Amino acid sequence: MYVVATAGHVDHGKSTLVRALTGMEPDRWAEEKRRGLTIDLGFAWTVLPSGRDVAFVDVPGHERFLGNMLAGLGPAPAVCFVVAADEGWQAQSGDHRDALAALGLGHGIIVVTKADRAPDRVDAVLAQTRTELAGTGLAQAPAIVVSATTGAGLAELRAALDRVLAGLPEPTAGGRVRFWVDRSFTVKGAGAVATGTLTAGTLAEGDRLEVLGEGAPRPVTVRALHSRNEAHGSLGPTRRVAVNLRGIPAEVIHRGDALVTPGAWPLAEVVDVRRTTGTELTQAPGELTVHVGTATVSAHVRPFSARHARLVLDRPLPLIPGDRLVLRDPGSRSVFGGAHVLDVDPPALNRRGDGTRHAAYLETVPSTGSARLEVARRGAVRVEVLRRLGLVTEVGEVTGVTGGTEGRAAADEGELTDVRAVGPWWVHEPVLAGWASRLRAAVEDVAERDPLAAGLSRGAAAEAIGADPELLDVVITEAGLGLDGGYVVLPGGGGGLGPAEASIAAVESRLARDPFDAPEGDDLTTLDLGPQALAAAERTGRILRLDGGVVLLPTAPARAMRELARLEQPFTTSQARQALGTSRRVAIPLLEHLDARGWTRRVDSSHREVAR
Repeated sequence: MYVVATAGHVDHGKSTLVRALTGMEPDRWAEEKRRGLTIDLGFAWTVLPSGRDVAFVDVPGHERFLGNMLAGLGPAPAVCFVVAADEGWQAQSGDHRDALAALGLGHGIIVVTKADRAPDRVDAVLAQTRTELAGTGLAQAPAIVVSATTGAGLAELRAALDRVLAGLPEPTAGGRVRFWVDRSFTVKGAGAVATGTLTAGTLAEGDRLEVLGEGAPRPVTVRALHSRNEAHGSLGPTRRVAVNLRGIPAEVIHRGDALVTPGAWPLAEVVDVRRTTGTELTQAPGELTVHVGTATVSAHVRPFSARHARLVLDRPLPLIPGDRLVLRDPGSRSVFGGAHVLDVDPPALNRRGDGTRHAAYLETVPSTGSARLEVARRGAVRVEVLRRLGLVTEVGEVTGVTGGTEGRAAADEGELTDVRAVGPWWVHEPVLAGWASRLRAAVEDVAERDPLAAGLSRGAAAEAIGADPELLDVVITEAGLGLDGGYVVLPGGGGGLGPAEASIAAVESRLARDPFDAPEGDDLTTLDLGPQALAAAERTGRILRLDGGVVLLPTAPARAMRELARLEQPFTTSQARQALGTSRRVAIPLLEHLDARGWTRRVDSSHREVAR
């Protein structure tokens, strides 16, 4: 199926044209039929001479219903732009032109209607329409003159539609789904139904999806699918689809919500954009109304330049770089302009001059985004994030990515220079080199300040370089460093206990025989174990130091708890000391240590119990 939206001024015969082409009534509401005025979206379909199925989304032309019009036009891949011969180009003709220009619609047909009412005006109206559409995607569109009343030109229009639709790019049937909902209702015995235009991906019975709207995402399951009032097990693009959903009531789903493949789309609340049409963004009011798909949201505007701005949306939307937005001034019923989404996860701009620098950066970003620039900006990014952003496609070889087997660059990306694939990550080579340099300096500093230090712990190392801990191993290798017992060390070791190793081993041997027989101070002095050596041993997890100079094994608290749990609760310090077979010198700091960890607690001044 092919989907075509109408566009044009109110009362120029859009609904009458759809009715003549399809034999179906697009107006759905009694109020529309009573007033002869389209208020909301209408739907009809037919088969063209070639056998192509085509569905029409009929939109209202009145200025008060511009939001409804944009909900119908937004997801449509082609348009019938209607101008009446008797009235010619009118105000809403201009608004609809501005909307399709903002959306970048480049496939369609110009239809001059009501030719029977003003045959002498047809040529002039068509010439003016061509002038008004210059600079839009319909500048070179075919034009057909018709009269829905007499039927004149309808055959030519059907043939022209056939040719236009044959030239549409092939939609992508595989991959993720983003289905913008344009209406929802309940079918008795079946439950919630959401309708919309499926432009990419495939829906099938049993599919698990998420509804993205107000509030948190809601999981749903596809119960059934219909198109043209016929049931289908699965449906691909482009097509008008009614999706019967399980797991959600119809009143929770609204126009502007999206049915999406779970976890496959970024939810954007702050976006950087580039103006494509309309007024310069420096002239924008503080708030704009943003239309995308069938959604309408308010947005706070922070202009960077005439071409670039940041929009803070009232609610998050499933957006990716390259998406087209229509911008409207809330105080006006006309279109302010159009914009491309450049970044759906932009950096915070808090320092003086950040906005100016960021505007310069945005000038370098292609309209569909850039995997290379995204990796360079972030330093490192998961390939799955790039895939959700639409910046890489399926898993495959990447030209220019060192070790690149985790993703394939989008078709227009070109070579991704200075990028290395590290497992599920892409890392910017200059950033990796900087991390390696900082890590080596940090490890060398620790070794210089404290020769008995075990090295730099993994957590401290990741924090020192500001990288995700998952990337630490490749940074360690890049820096020419090693790992010893979970610590980053200089090549050839480091992080050992040196001369203190034998003495610590002796303490360990003693405590292995009797876990609570802590060596006295004189014993430690005889072993030449001073505070620095003991601290080094504790850092490596070899011993546990308690108040009063008590030294035990790290396993001592757990072993003590097993013994204390066997006592009648609560117990005294003396009972604990006897159960552990140790002295008050050891028992008191050990019990205080257990209290601090929350494993035991005081009942009164002389009793404790095991915490439950």
